[in-house]
Parts: sequence; C-alpha cells; structure tokens
Amino acid sequence: MILRHCLLALMASASLLVPAADKLPVVASFSLLGDLVTQVGGDKVSVHTLVGPDGDAHVYQPSPRDGKTLSKARLLVVNGLGFEGWIDRLVKASAYRGARVVSSQGIKPIAIHHDHEADAHDHHHDSVDPHAWQNPAHVRQYVRNITAGLVAADPANAGYYQQRAKIYENRLTELERWADAEMARIPAAKRRVITSHDAFAYLGQRFGIVFLAPQGMNTDAEATAKGVGKLIQQARREKIRALFVENVSNPKLLEQISRETGAQVGPRLYSDALSGSKGPAPDYLTMMRYNIGVLVAGMRQN
Repeated sequence: MILRHCLLALMASASLLVPAADKLPVVASFSLLGDLVTQVGGDKVSVHTLVGPDGDAHVYQPSPRDGKTLSKARLLVVNGLGFEGWIDRLVKASAYRGARVVSSQGIKPIAIHHDHEADAHDHHHDSVDPHAWQNPAHVRQYVRNITAGLVAADPANAGYYQQRAKIYENRLTELERWADAEMARIPAAKRRVITSHDAFAYLGQRFGIVFLAPQGMNTDAEATAKGVGKLIQQARREKIRALFVENVSNPKLLEQISRETGAQVGPRLYSDALSGSKGPAPDYLTMMRYNIGVLVAGMRQN
C-alpha cells in the first residue's frame, strides 16, 4: 500500500513537469483586433494588444517593450488602410520575421475627399478611410482574414479556428439584423449626427446615417475655426441635436458646438478603441450594440 501511494505521488509530480501545450503568440495592433483574434483563437492563442482599451492608435508611440513582445510573436494582426502609421517602424526595430495579417484586405475602402482645410493636416491615411470595422459586414471579412492567418500559423488547430469563426460570423449577422430594425425606427431625414472626429463613415454608409465632424479621419488633425464655424451653422440650420464625443477624442470641440447650438453632448461613443472590461464596450459586438443604441436615442431628438 505504501509503495502504491509513493508511485501515485511520483506520477503526480511528474505530470506537473510536463508543459502545457503552447499557445500561438499573436500581437494585435489595437483593442478591436485583439478582441477579434481572441474570439476566433479562443484558448489556442495568447494575444497581446499594442494599443489597449481607450487608447488612441492614431497618436500611439511604440515602446521598446512592444518591440520585444513582437519579436517573440508568430503572427501580427493589423488593420491596414494606413491606420497604424507606426507599425512598419516597430516591425523593423523588433526584427520581427513572422507572418502579418492585414484584417481589412479585400474590403473596398471609402475614399477621403479633401474638401475642407482640416484635411490638409491629415497625412496618415493615404486618402482612404481606415475605420472599416464600423460596418459589421466588413468585420466578417476581418474574421475570415484573421482565421486564414491563424490556420496558416497553426494548421494543427485549423478546424478549431474555423468552427469558432463560423459561430462568430453568425453573431455578426444577428447584430446586423438587430441594427437594421433599430435604424428603421428613425426617419431618413433625421439620421444626422455630429461626432468629434470622422470615424463613422462606414457605419453611415451601411445604415444611411450622415456623420459630420470638426476633425478629419485622424484625431491628431487640427480642426480649423472656419470648419467648426460652418459645422455650427449647419447644426443650427438642420436642427441637429445628436452630438457625441468618442472615447479617444478631446471633448472641447464638441463642447464648443454644444454651447453655440444649444444641443447637449450625448454619451460617449466608442470608435477606435474598446472600453475596459467593466465599461460599456468591452468587446466588438457589445460596442456596436451600445453605439447604435446611443445613436438611435440621439437621432430621435433631431
């Protein structure tokens, strides 16, 4: 009996020495992509997000620690469309040699029309709007690209990734159906919204909303007094009451427009970053439901 107990103890000790199966190390450029990789990768991946919750990828400056983390990754997931203007510098500095997934690949981008002075300061997006994730239909393409990248990097778990991707794509379809029903409650003439920076064109294209903003595509761009003045006049003329600041933007411009028009600034929207885990937008699907709910409530006041 004593010998049996000793053998069992030795076997238990030996099992502790056997390492768990390694997870695929993945680096995602910002929080929304980190969530999508996690949704598809599940417990087979270890995801590190460079620009975390409430972080502004437009003005992000990579750290030496980011370079060290990236050098150990086997897959890098980025948005593309010029969104991460700093990513190539980081890849070079880290000597990263792994694969790169451009999540937006295959999506037709919205062209930026440089029709106001603020655009002259917006040099980071190469004349296309990078915020393609604001259309849930595009995120299905994001998921397909991410899944293909995971499968290529870790073919042994291909079926696992593909099954999780299929489930998530179904959830995106459910999100679109719900959003269509919500938007149908707002007459087309009232679907006009002012936000801090121009991050919602894809959402507007998908659901027939006109978004106006004092800043361009980049939060680092400076809005001109002339541009802000025109926006205030338009808000007064069209009686736009739906004003929103994003979680990555400075609220001062919208506060000025609020004072000049009498419209109250509504709850914060989440555009380029998720919230923390205890906030209203801890993942992409929750973020979209929250944003659409807030927008619908705001447009009802127009």
